[in-house]
Amino acid sequence: MMGYTVLALGLVLVVEGLALALAPSRMEHLLARFARMPLDRRCLPGLSAVAVGVLLVGLARRLGA
Repeated sequence: MMGYTVLALGLVLVVEGLALALAPSRMEHLLARFARMPLDRRCLPGLSAVAVGVLLVGLARRLGA
């Protein structure tokens, strides 16, 4: 179980790192736009990401991971 946790964290870091390495100006623009959003609107993308993540973890478990 711990191995899967480390694997998942590693994959998150790879994806985040690629986004920053391949499109740093786009990430800067996105973060600035995000900072201008009202606080209540900022929660929606985070909650959506959590929901998709939970679904992907459930799918991975069904597939045998």
